[in-house]
This record gives sequence, C-alpha cells and structure tokens, in this order.
Amino acid sequence: MAAATFDDFGFNRQILNAIADAGYTQPTPVQQKAIPPVLNGQDVMGIAQTGTGKTAAYVLPILMRLKYAQGENPRALIVAPTRELAMQIEENIKAFAVNTDLRVAVLYGGIGPKTQIAQIDKGVDIIVATPGRFMDIYLAGHIVTKTLQVLVLDEADKMMDMGFMPQVNRILEVVPRKRQNLLFSATMSDKVHQLSANFLEHPTVIEVTPQATPAQTVEQKLYLVPNIKTKINLLRHLLEVEGDIKKLMVFCKTRVAAEYVFKFLQRKYGDKEVKVLHANKGQNTRINSINAFKNDEVKILVATDVASRGIDVADVSHVINFNVPVVIEDYVHRIGRTGRAFQSGVAITFCNPAEVYYIRKAEKLIRQTIPVYNLPPEVFVEETPYEERQDQNKEIDMQKRKDDPDFKGAFHEKKTLNQKKKFEAEKAKRNPRVAAKKSVKRSAKKKKY
Repeated sequence: MAAATFDDFGFNRQILNAIADAGYTQPTPVQQKAIPPVLNGQDVMGIAQTGTGKTAAYVLPILMRLKYAQGENPRALIVAPTRELAMQIEENIKAFAVNTDLRVAVLYGGIGPKTQIAQIDKGVDIIVATPGRFMDIYLAGHIVTKTLQVLVLDEADKMMDMGFMPQVNRILEVVPRKRQNLLFSATMSDKVHQLSANFLEHPTVIEVTPQATPAQTVEQKLYLVPNIKTKINLLRHLLEVEGDIKKLMVFCKTRVAAEYVFKFLQRKYGDKEVKVLHANKGQNTRINSINAFKNDEVKILVATDVASRGIDVADVSHVINFNVPVVIEDYVHRIGRTGRAFQSGVAITFCNPAEVYYIRKAEKLIRQTIPVYNLPPEVFVEETPYEERQDQNKEIDMQKRKDDPDFKGAFHEKKTLNQKKKFEAEKAKRNPRVAAKKSVKRSAKKKKY
C-alpha cells in the first residue's frame, strides 16, 4: 500500500521534523515508490522527470542509513551532470539533515579546487559531485572511496548527452564493489539501459509516469512563428497580456540567442526584473543569477539548457521556449521547470519552420500532440530576412537528409539546368557588363567550331 504520509516510511524524528520544517506533508508518487526499496538496501532504477521530487526520494533514505557523522571518509557519493544540479542536491541534503551532524561537500568545476579539498580534508559523510571534478580530486589523492556504501547517478541521460561516460566509468572502477546503487533518469534511452545493466544488480525499476511524459500539471502551448523578430513581438505581447506570469524562465538554444532576448527584456524591464544564465557567464555570476531568481529578486530568468536541470524553484508559473531544443529530451527538462510539486504551470513554445522537425520529435517522445495556438492579431508578423530564410532552408535540407540519405536538397551542388539558367539570368540583371563579356566569349567559341 502506498505511503500516505512520511511517517509511514519509518523515518526517525530528526528527519521527520526536517521534512515538516521544509513544508512537505505528502510524499509524491516517485517518493512513494522509491523510498521503501532504497531504505531496504536494494539497487533502484528510477525513471522520473524533474519536478517529481526524486531528489528527496533517494536523499531521505541515505540520511536515514547514515544517521550521524562517522570517520573522515565519505559513505555516500551522488554524481550529477551539472554544477547547478549538484548545488541543488547539496541544498536538499542540508535542509533534510539540519537536525543531524552529517557533513556534506559539493564538488564542481569552474572554480579552484582548494576550498573543496579543504572541506573534504576536514571529514565528510556525503559527497555530491560532477564527474570530472570528482575524478580530479580523487586522482590528486584527497578522496578515499573504500568506505562508500551508496552510489547515486542522477540525471544519467544528461550525463550521457554531455559526454561524461568515460569519467562515470572511471568512477565505477574506483568505488567498492559491494555497495548500493541508485540510478535516476528522465528518459530510458538505449544508452541508459546499457549503463543500468553494467551498474545495477537486479534493480527495482520505478517508473512514475510513462517515460519522458511531462508533468500532468503543465499546460503546453505551441505558436508557429516565422522568424526571430516576430518571436520577440510575440514575447512582448505575452508579457503584456498574461497577467498571471509570476515567475518566468525563457529558454534559448544558444548563448547568442540568450543574450539577444536578455538585452530586449533588459531594455523593457530594467536590470532589477531580469537575469541571464549561460556557459559564458562566470561561476559567481551564474550562482547570483540563480539565487536572485529563487529569492524573487527578479521575475524573469533567460537561460540556455545549462540551466534546464538543477534549478528547483517551486513557483515558476511559466516557461517559454524561445527556440525549440535540438536535443529532444531537453524539451521535457525545460518544461519540467514549471508545474512542480503539485502546482500548475504553463509551457509555451515558439517554433519557426526549421524547428517543426524537432517539435514533431518531441511530441513523439512525450506521446502527446502539443496544442497549436494562432498568433494573436496584435502581434506584428515581420518579414523573414533573406539570411534567416536561407539558414532555415539549409536546416530543413539537413533534416530531410537525416531521414533520407538520398535526398539532394535545394542546396545540393548539382543544380538542374533550369536552376542554372535562372541563376545566370539573375546575375546578368545585376551586372550587365559581366554578362556581355560572357556572351562575347560564347559566340567566339561557336565561331571556332
């Protein structure tokens, strides 16, 4: 029978008080399914998207298992793909372990390792780390792994997308063979399946919703928008008319797009209302941006996918995908920033002609059709500039080639005779002198033969 309250799991009073102080009363479905087998010491594989409460589903049983500070070396290791997610997990651990003396250290790149090494040298019970930084500090001789009892791989699919598998495999080589393994992922790709086979011993599989299905509480909307300028016009309109936007995340595909959108919003609302987060920003700037957004100091956060995981902000009311992500799983993670912990949210996607291909793939992944909305009449539809139209056509050609290797495409070198004639005629109009020279040469050739 599913646990109705956290008391039903048999947690000690210190943990139950911390859960109550954090404002949690009812376990989420992933917590109901995962906590009992994790407490029981079983290997667990959890398929659950972000925003379902999966961090607490493994953190709470780990705290219950470790109970109090002991020795100098870590007894639990949690590996996460990004520094943002690692910091988020550390925050969760600190909140739930507040009534215990358990020590936690978080290790990530982007800053010097001295402070992190000093923290480990003082003694630590739980390490939360990104794969690269963990291996760097381990190889430098500062981490002893023989006492490890639990190993967690969180967001395993993202780790694979980011190319961390060599480091993850090295971590698996240096941790004790006898340990409890927990693997969590939002999607069950072939690669994740393969990793689970190598990593887990007869695991209990927890699948909260069909894999890669967005939370039930997220309302999805799709607008077909021809170009960037019209996307900006639509963004402006939505911000004016959507009165219930309390907190907004705007996701962009590239750092350039993120800066473009940020500068537009900055001009409109000023520095006090909007922050930007992408890989080009320094570590402190990124931490400050996330904290300002979490603490309601700013209403809007513009971000690339570096921030689509690991930001646990309960009251994000809206997500706008300014660009459709090319890595389809990121669609699920982006919209998972809203509708968290039983709250409702709205996820709006702007899709140009070259992005339709990816939105169809996203729909296939989530097994849903995203409702298409007409552009509001107040939104001015700009004409697509020549360069942007060409870029879109090239992208569409590339997509068609992916699906059909024999497809030649509008940009193929072997143009038809008619295309060549049209091309020559167009050039002749633009530069009559060159055209005249060419026709003289052609007539000279004819005379020769």
